Parts: sequence; structure tokens; C-alpha cells
Amino acid sequence: MSKKEALLKAAENKVRLGGYNNFSFRELANEVGIKSASVHYHFPTKADLGAALAHQYTNSFLSALGEPNEIKEKGQNPIDIYTDLFRQALLEDDKMCLCGLLGAQSESLPDKVRLEVKRFFELNLSWLRTAHSANNEQDPAYAAIMTMSVLEGGMMISKALNDHSYFKLLTK
Repeated sequence: MSKKEALLKAAENKVRLGGYNNFSFRELANEVGIKSASVHYHFPTKADLGAALAHQYTNSFLSALGEPNEIKEKGQNPIDIYTDLFRQALLEDDKMCLCGLLGAQSESLPDKVRLEVKRFFELNLSWLRTAHSANNEQDPAYAAIMTMSVLEGGMMISKALNDHSYFKLLTK
């Protein structure tokens, strides 16, 4: 793993546990074993790092999903695949969705980061509309918003109450 990748991984862990303000370049440098100035070499500002982090998270998330119509052709429900990614994040990793967490902080985020978080939600809603269309939903746009809202909200409630049974109830 390159130093840049290690910095992104360390930053992701910190953000998913405590939000955008839960890390400093100095902390990341110590964790990765480099000088703070080296962090600035890869990411001149915290906004650059945050934007790169949200961009990478979005790409990884969508890559893990695959294409809804291909999933459907294999006899699987794409919404189940989508839900499983959220389930794994919360129940196995005990973490929030990175962009969901950042989305809740969007008014205080730098523009670069906010744009990448917006990209996550736009691409995910598009993916979900396609998935719900593949499932012959009456109103795929509505179903997409409901799916994302239930999963992001369920994560938030479960974390706030320190009780994952709420998320499990929503995703039976």
C-alpha cells in the first residue's frame, strides 16, 4: 500500500468513527509513520484529502455493488445486495456510511468535500432507481429515496442508541 493509500485509509477510519473534524494531518502522519509535511505533499489541504476520500469511497461502494440489471439477471435482488453493504458496514465493522456521516455535516464542509458527498448520493440514487426499475417498482425514484433514507437513517438511529437491533429490524 502506498503512503497516499495509507493516508486515505487512516482518514476514512477516523471520519467514519467521528466525522470530518475527527482527524488532523499530524495524527494521520503519526499513524502512517511519515512527517506531517509529507501528508501535505499528497493532499495540500484537508479539503483536498476529504474530497479524495469521498471520491474514493463512492467509487469503491459502487464497484462493490456491480450493475443492477446484471445482478437481476443472475437471479438476485439488487436491493438486497445494496442493503448488505450497509449491513456489513454497521453490523460487522460497526461504522457509519462515510458519505452519510459527511452528508449530515454538509453545511460545515468545504465545497470540494460537499461536491463529492453530493456525487455519492446522486450516483447511489441513480443506481437505486435502476435497481428498483429492474424489480418493476411502480415509482423507482420514490423507492430509491426510501431505500437510501431507511438505510442511512437506520444506521444513525442504531449508532445513536448503541443498539443495532433497530437497523436489523429495518432490514429484515
